[in-house]
Amino acid sequence: QVQLEEFGGGLVQAGGSQRLSCTASGRISTNSLMGWYRQAPGEQRELVADISGDGSTRYADSVKGRFTISRDNAKKRVYLQMNSLKLEDTAVYYCNVQQATTPFVRGGSFWGQGTQVTVSS
Repeated sequence: QVQLEEFGGGLVQAGGSQRLSCTASGRISTNSLMGWYRQAPGEQRELVADISGDGSTRYADSVKGRFTISRDNAKKRVYLQMNSLKLEDTAVYYCNVQQATTPFVRGGSFWGQGTQVTVSS
């Protein structure tokens, strides 16, 4: 089974920084796509950033230049470094892993339980 657990949410100051981490349990492929999504009140869940096995990254336009996603395959972790935080970054942030089924890993799309990030003025 693949399970994801986020850490690092909380109350942060506008303009400040916060680092989220997500630790995976179970078998995670080095070819997996790992990412962060967020859902603000009254909004649909949106992709914040993701990172492929080869290190290719994508970012939502709203966070480009401010957030950085990274992964550590040995630790089966994905990180989201958030800088220059804005009030509109307030949301529940969810870790996600997508991977194909192989003889060695369970394929699918897996989600963490979410961690609340609240940016205050």
